[in-house]
Amino acid sequence: MFKVIAEFVEGFERLSEIGPCISIFGSARTPSGQKYYELAVSTAERLGKEGFGVISGGGPGIMEAANKGAAAAGAPSVGLNIDLPFEQHFNPYIDPDKNLNFNFFFVRKVMFVKYAQAFVILPGGFGTLDELFEVITLAQTHKISKVPIILVGISFWSGLREWVKEVMLDMHATISPGDMDFLPMVDTPEEVVEIINEFYGIGQHELKPNYQL
Repeated sequence: MFKVIAEFVEGFERLSEIGPCISIFGSARTPSGQKYYELAVSTAERLGKEGFGVISGGGPGIMEAANKGAAAAGAPSVGLNIDLPFEQHFNPYIDPDKNLNFNFFFVRKVMFVKYAQAFVILPGGFGTLDELFEVITLAQTHKISKVPIILVGISFWSGLREWVKEVMLDMHATISPGDMDFLPMVDTPEEVVEIINEFYGIGQHELKPNYQL
């Protein structure tokens, strides 16, 4: 219990002053030079130039690419690390004072969500899907503020979105029609920036932490 509390306290103290950030999720296994790695770099860099910091899982692959793009833009580059059997080691593009280590997945997830003004999800595996659907569930149930959730990579995500619509919505009605709005798909950094800037347009939504504990 005390280890859990300590992780929450450190996370809240270290992240409370970073300003508006975007959480970027994606595979740890995507190598440098691959299409989605480079797309993550360019997306994070564009977001950084728009005044947003970037929060990633702190490891290799898409996480590294996100931090690399943020660093290139001179924006806050946050890494939320956790020890995993085969994949996780922190990448060199995280700001030294924003490199956090966690033992508990659920504490780490709180930090991803609490300090994000939007979520950008690139192709990934089970962990990425877990993060995506947890964020959607929190938004759907109004446990967090409504924020943009953006799937990047139409060819990767279109099959999942089609299944959600045809099976969950049309065939079994386990979700509502409006829930499809949680799954917008884009292919470019410009589209990501456009969605986020439009959402936070003048008089629309305040940039602030998602929820208070």
